[in-house]
Amino acid sequence: MSTKNSVRLALIGAGRIGSSHAELIARHVPGAELVAIADPTPSGERLADLLGIDIAETSAAAILARADVDAVVITTPARTHTELVVAAAEAGKHVFVEKPMAITLADADRAIAAAGAANVVLQVGFNRRFAAGWIAARAAIDSGRVGTPQLLRSVTRDPGPFTADPARIPPGTIFLETLIHDFDALAFLNPGASPTRVTAIADALIRPDAKADGHLDTAVVTVEFDNGAIAVAEANFSALYGYDVRAEVFGSGGMVTAGNARSSDMTYYGPGGIGVDTARRDTDLLRDAYLGEFVAFVNAIREGTDAPVTGQDARTALTVALAAMESAATARSVDIDATGFDA
Repeated sequence: MSTKNSVRLALIGAGRIGSSHAELIARHVPGAELVAIADPTPSGERLADLLGIDIAETSAAAILARADVDAVVITTPARTHTELVVAAAEAGKHVFVEKPMAITLADADRAIAAAGAANVVLQVGFNRRFAAGWIAARAAIDSGRVGTPQLLRSVTRDPGPFTADPARIPPGTIFLETLIHDFDALAFLNPGASPTRVTAIADALIRPDAKADGHLDTAVVTVEFDNGAIAVAEANFSALYGYDVRAEVFGSGGMVTAGNARSSDMTYYGPGGIGVDTARRDTDLLRDAYLGEFVAFVNAIREGTDAPVTGQDARTALTVALAAMESAATARSVDIDATGFDA
């Protein structure tokens, strides 16, 4: 129900993740009202009907022209994000955009500049920052219990078996859309430090037949930071046991870990042994984190504060992703400076 202080949001992009976000916003985010959905396919109208939303448009432009929309949630394909962020900011709308915010540093700078010029909130969808384990790990690091971070690790393993068509996966996806979560998580868990060097190895171990066309489904990336910490991020597209995301920070004073593949803390003991249930989708394993990021976005709009995950945070993760792509392609380490990396 609309109230005087509700933030009126519109969804742009009604695919799998957009549909999940829409349900959370419409039913579970205090102070938010989902008022419109835009998608060029019938998915948008079907989602609007399911959630009882009256406005279903086929274009983002129609949404951005509406005076009854305060903010937009952009969940379209990655390569459309920057133009939509810029257009939304120029229309005076606050912006939540799924990662990656951009796929080039120049585009990242355009998005940041547009939001700054319009004085709108710009938040990027790095959900792990809002997961309970990562929040607790960061608190332990901030309080000094871990000491100085020395070794960090972040893992993303998508649930298998892998059934996607590699030809439909854009080159660089494992870095730009999967590992980019890990690169942001490493920065979040190593506060105040900046990445300085990236070394990446990647291959097509799940679908070797697709490697010649540029498909990569397995990668390991080493990230060196200016505080001396050394981090490793790894990704694979086919974990047969479920969706698996984890992090670890080892420091001079101790260690923290976060995350696992379990869908609950239930353990089954039976005649076949001991087992646990695992999550099969990110929207199941990280549902509370997704909810948390939208609550934070709405609160930032209502309170007039900066987003907890900024465009600059997204730019930092993108810088590492692009350096990793360069490293994997050239079989050499890539140095990063304050503005980007030395290609």
